[in-house]
Amino acid sequence: MVSSIINTSEIKFGECNKKLLEEVIFYGISLGADFVELFIENSDNSSVLAEEDFITSVSPSFGKGAGIRIFKDKRDGFVSTNDLSKHGLMRSISQAIEMLDITEKTNNSIFNGLNKLKDYSKSKINWINEVPTIYEISEKLLLSTKCLKKDNKVVVRKGSYSRNWQEVIIASSDGTYATDIRLHQTVGLNLIANDAQYRSNGSRRFGSHGIPNEFRLWDHEKAANEVYESSLNMLYADYVQAGQMPVVLANKFGGVIFHEACGHLLETTQIERGTTPFSDKLNKKIAHESVTAIDEGLSEGSFGSLSIDDEGMEPEKSILIKNGILKKFLSDRAGELRTGHKRTGSGRRQNYSFAAASRMRNTYIAKGEFTKEELINSIADGLYCKSMGGGSVGATGQFNFAVEEGYLIKNGKLTKPVKGATLIGDAKEVMPKISMCGNDLELAPGFCGSVSGSVNVTVGQPHIKVDSITVGGR
Repeated sequence: MVSSIINTSEIKFGECNKKLLEEVIFYGISLGADFVELFIENSDNSSVLAEEDFITSVSPSFGKGAGIRIFKDKRDGFVSTNDLSKHGLMRSISQAIEMLDITEKTNNSIFNGLNKLKDYSKSKINWINEVPTIYEISEKLLLSTKCLKKDNKVVVRKGSYSRNWQEVIIASSDGTYATDIRLHQTVGLNLIANDAQYRSNGSRRFGSHGIPNEFRLWDHEKAANEVYESSLNMLYADYVQAGQMPVVLANKFGGVIFHEACGHLLETTQIERGTTPFSDKLNKKIAHESVTAIDEGLSEGSFGSLSIDDEGMEPEKSILIKNGILKKFLSDRAGELRTGHKRTGSGRRQNYSFAAASRMRNTYIAKGEFTKEELINSIADGLYCKSMGGGSVGATGQFNFAVEEGYLIKNGKLTKPVKGATLIGDAKEVMPKISMCGNDLELAPGFCGSVSGSVNVTVGQPHIKVDSITVGGR
């Protein structure tokens, strides 16, 4: 039972907090909550920016706090705090109770205490000591921006690095008690080229999870050459002619369109909001039979991988679409409660100041049987999208994405580069038109913003052919 005397004990990372956490959870249950969850975080982040031949920004940041969520029936209340004392955590629970206007101190829940700690952090304790120093990062970023300076057409060169180290403790009234350490590193290069009236840009981003030495191994010369060649290929390109046409989307970051336009519609958060056209399509055909799509948090080293999600559940490999048939939605605790779809280890949040929501992890279209050349050879007149830029997506799957590097396809062959192309469509109309998938699946890192903040994800696909899509241009 909860003591009437509140002492000053507080959460200590790296130590056993079981007794304190149980007292706090008991407190919430005793006030009438059906369910109580605590997500406690300690973070150590840094970022470095190189512009031209100078380091222009070094930004370290540290954070520590707790996110407290309670459920009553199907409603939930969430409060975050930097006060990790027992008094601070209990005060936050009281605020969440008031938020839901719970006055009856009775419920149907029984809290039997926390389970034995599941410690996923044991092999990760030294990660923070193994990552590169700011000096190492700065030196390599300057080498990479120097490599971008191939000739006088290059007028802007940037390199950026960011690291997020996060230690978490998760405890809830269903007995969940787990701790983990996460480490994400990402580096990006950007270039703008200019010659008289001609202008182009190029960019690439690389990233990993759980590999402290990854940045030291990064081949900055290869990356710089790739960005430079992409930008120069497009510098003198003509504008594409707008119209309906078949396209081939390249592998790796080409998967961002599936992620944005379709993947979000398969999160139970969208079912709760009534914004997905697929809510009543389970076990029905929503895509071409060549399409199998997967979301998982298991691929070693991939940017969206997890040992546990932010609700303490190990991630599963979720086959979302199999041979064109919708098989599963991504679900978190609230999603399971409100929609009936079982949790998939997809409860994610940016940090302790957000409540977890159903979010993607590593999301990709599975590889098929065709080569890239067979996809291109099948098109008489179309567009090859080698590199995708930014875009926007409507609430129900309408999208437009800029093509950063594109080439015309004529009689089954790649011809001249073209610029100004934008792919415009609607997920439910485009998915049935993905008729061929290549055998060259590759993944790429990215950041995804949604209701629970910005989270690290992976997008991916093999080369795919879309039989017809609207291409915006001139």
